[in-house]
Amino acid sequence: MPSFVYVLGCRTPDRTLTYVGWTTDVDRRLSQHNGGTGARTTRGRAWVLLHTEKFRTRRQAMSREWHLKRDRKFRKKLATGW
Repeated sequence: MPSFVYVLGCRTPDRTLTYVGWTTDVDRRLSQHNGGTGARTTRGRAWVLLHTEKFRTRRQAMSREWHLKRDRKFRKKLATGW
């Protein structure tokens, strides 16, 4: 089953936030984040999808997620281009 890595963005009055995660269903996961049933750090905010990448295995997606979480330069570039 294919897996995806995604980057979400949220603007607040003083800053832009990003969140990186992995899933097998991007639309369902985005709905969970916006509905308050996603990760604790995403609750109470309106998120938009900034970036997705598709992988053949869960392991590949999880590895890419790990790298993206540490790549602040890439996430900042995504957030400012939105």
